[in-house]
Amino acid sequence: MSDVALEVRDIRTYIYSNQRCNKAVDGVSFTIHRGKTLCIVGESGCGKSVTASAIMQLLPALSRIESGSIIYHSDKGEVRIDQLPRNGAKMRAIRGSEIAMIFQDPMTALNPVYTIGFQIAETLMYHTKLRGRRIRERSVELLRRMGIPLPEQRAAEYPHNFSGGMRQRAMIAMAMACSPKILIADEPTTALDVTIQAQIFELMERLKSEHDTAIMLITHDMGVVAELADEVAVMYMGKIVEAGTVDEVLRRPRHPYTRALLRSIPVLGRGKNQDIQPIRGSTPDPYERPPGCQFAPRCDFATSECDVMPEEAMLSSSHRVMCWHHERLANGA
Repeated sequence: MSDVALEVRDIRTYIYSNQRCNKAVDGVSFTIHRGKTLCIVGESGCGKSVTASAIMQLLPALSRIESGSIIYHSDKGEVRIDQLPRNGAKMRAIRGSEIAMIFQDPMTALNPVYTIGFQIAETLMYHTKLRGRRIRERSVELLRRMGIPLPEQRAAEYPHNFSGGMRQRAMIAMAMACSPKILIADEPTTALDVTIQAQIFELMERLKSEHDTAIMLITHDMGVVAELADEVAVMYMGKIVEAGTVDEVLRRPRHPYTRALLRSIPVLGRGKNQDIQPIRGSTPDPYERPPGCQFAPRCDFATSECDVMPEEAMLSSSHRVMCWHHERLANGA
């Protein structure tokens, strides 16, 4: 059996509003392998969450996948997710069971009028053959595995009774209820303190090793990437501008945007005198994009060549970049 869990090939997802088109995802390709973690990083608005929503077929009403393919390698063969009806029976059977998602804000993702135990049980009832007392036992066991104290009591409580970290653990319990083949985590530790962040990432690593789950982790924290990722994809304005193994992208970045991201983040242990360089300018209006390379207006290496979008260059079998000047960065410019 192939170790590939999911292939995304040249996917283009556009959002329409007031007779205008936002090319939120514009030709993105990547592969997620079983038992591995792919981290997708980039600034807010670069298309990370839209990519995840396209995979889950949870795109908003005024958006659609224009072209490309999303291929899920299930135990029963290949499934073209992009060709499935959003709310069709087959997509509903896959969503939550074989491909699960941890949403960015658990307070809005969880239903405030139902107990945590009921919401986990609903997933189990729809996707498994468990019924009655066995569903309740399984829901409590999932909460216990997530490290939630007094799980029998907590299962009968509502989301507002949980702290932020506990809500996120409940979300992870719900996502992992059916031992999915692919777990998509959209910034799962946003607004949580560092202790809880570490515990949640430890849980995700344990789940990956126990179930050979493929994880797609969306984050803007390069420290998390260095700790958890096997492969990294850097997104900017709907395109993957650089991708490769974590060692290639973090130690030998070949795109100016990747290098700028790394320079803008403080490094633990270097003290208060370290040189932190924020990325100048701001991301362009998605409805009024610059011609050519989208990063050119903010790039120190920009030339007239950048008025044309660069082709993707393969630097190795795993390392790729979209930049006219990647050789200058390789030479230490």
